[in-house]
Amino acid sequence: MNDLTTRDGPTAQRIGTTLHGEILSRLRDHVVHGDLPNGARISERELCERFGVSRTPLREALKVLASEGLIELLPNRGARVKVLTPDEIGELFDLMGGLEALAGRLACERITPAWFDAIEEVHREMYAFYLRGDRQGYFACNQKIHESILAAAGNGALSSAARILLGRLRRVRFTANLDEQGERWREAVREHELILDALRRRAGGELADLLFDHLRSTKDAILRNLATN
Repeated sequence: MNDLTTRDGPTAQRIGTTLHGEILSRLRDHVVHGDLPNGARISERELCERFGVSRTPLREALKVLASEGLIELLPNRGARVKVLTPDEIGELFDLMGGLEALAGRLACERITPAWFDAIEEVHREMYAFYLRGDRQGYFACNQKIHESILAAAGNGALSSAARILLGRLRRVRFTANLDEQGERWREAVREHELILDALRRRAGGELADLLFDHLRSTKDAILRNLATN
């Protein structure tokens, strides 16, 4: 009996962890990629039906998204999509640009050939999504590249600070390439090619400038989209 309990305990824990991760991932995608307008109320009942879960795991996932800055939890009134003002977006992107610039310098000093090869492979996947017009697939690879450069910097304090900002900017960052003509999307792909080339050459100063300018251009595109909507 005790042996059975010992075996089943970790298994049950893994199942619970996997379920939580799945709900969190699906909920995050719903908030980031969905058609929810800024400030939209989030219906727990509708989400429970959509994901086929009870309110307890859903509320735990909502707490995580609130900590990431994607939503706001309202006392006794549920949750709503977090609204960032243009000034907040500008400040957060400038700060993120500074952090990524530093990460680029450090990554050029520390990245291994195998790590670079892995980033290059994600870049190829990202470009394939771009050619297919798959914005969600492209965005996922795009974020993975930025996160990989941050990780390659090998600075835990830098990664922790950047992780908070990445969460707060995830939703608005996705909207940067949604202009109807796709001009900003084409520019972003070209910028990523230059970023990859600088990383390949371990050109730290050049990569730092490219990453900062890339984030600044993304910020400008988002603010333009907000002004026209």
